[in-house]
Amino acid sequence: MTIVTDMQPDSRAKRFKAATTAAHEMVDTTVMGAKPFASRENYERFLRFQYRLHRHVEPLYAAPELQDLLPGLADRSRLDPLEQDFADLGLTLPEAGFGPVLPKAEALGWLYVVEGSNMGAAFLAKDAARIGFSSAFGARHLAGHADGRGLHWRRFTAGLDAVDLTEAEEREAEAAATAAFNHVLEIVRQEML
Repeated sequence: MTIVTDMQPDSRAKRFKAATTAAHEMVDTTVMGAKPFASRENYERFLRFQYRLHRHVEPLYAAPELQDLLPGLADRSRLDPLEQDFADLGLTLPEAGFGPVLPKAEALGWLYVVEGSNMGAAFLAKDAARIGFSSAFGARHLAGHADGRGLHWRRFTAGLDAVDLTEAEEREAEAAATAAFNHVLEIVRQEML
């Protein structure tokens, strides 16, 4: 008698999610606790946080060695729409440096966090609309992909899951995802609280 079981291991994206749940929840709670859509002033602080994060990770989106691993990666960057949001609101861009180009495994962890934030941006975009901002003015960086957020995310996670990593690199990637959430939390505290 043959017993068939589903022995497929969880995808890398699911493992990252499990490994970062607590850090992710802390970021979400802290961001929403700062009431980013309660006023224009709060929203401007939210934009500063977003800009500093996306400016930090921009080198990953431009890294040639990651383009082959994650096709279309460069087109996923939200830095340009953020800069347009600042221009829409007549704001000066904050001082923010680029982060380093990370080794492959670490880069995947960071990109998982930043790309995942686009899924939650659907709710944030609705909140932004309540105070007068949209994908055409002031909240461009929160806009979903033309193909839909879900499909855009699935394409990213399919690429993420397809990258060959050693066991040591898998651990590095998971640790990097947690480090990315911790970095996000630090920027939130600096800009929004």
